[in-house]
Amino acid sequence: MEYQNSFRKLVVWQNAKKLIALVYELTKKFPREELFALTSQLRRAAVSIAANIAEGNSRKGDKERKQFFVISKSSLVEVDCLAEIALDQKYLQKDVHKQLSDLINTTAYLLVKFMNAQGKDYKDYKDYKDYKDYKDCKEP
Repeated sequence: MEYQNSFRKLVVWQNAKKLIALVYELTKKFPREELFALTSQLRRAAVSIAANIAEGNSRKGDKERKQFFVISKSSLVEVDCLAEIALDQKYLQKDVHKQLSDLINTTAYLLVKFMNAQGKDYKDYKDYKDYKDYKDCKEP
């Protein structure tokens, strides 16, 4: 049974799911010794983005909702950082890292747009300067 205000309808959640799929696909190629380190941490951070969007969307109180969306944003930054480490370790090639970065930036753009649509409590998130390219992102 699907409830009326399902998180599945959210474009930002749908995009976060694409990010999860890409992270899982890419980390399958990481060295075995990274299975319980970088691979696991990158996958958990990616899943956290979508999970916190979904959970926050189900909350009634504004403060609770904001808390989950901010956690989602932090997990997105974590994925970005870990992807950079994977690039430095040569687990990702530059073109693949660019593909991942583009999806991270699009997700960041959509998440901030979604947070801003929630109301005045999100006034601190009008701009997402952490992501230099997010303004060039287009909605999927």
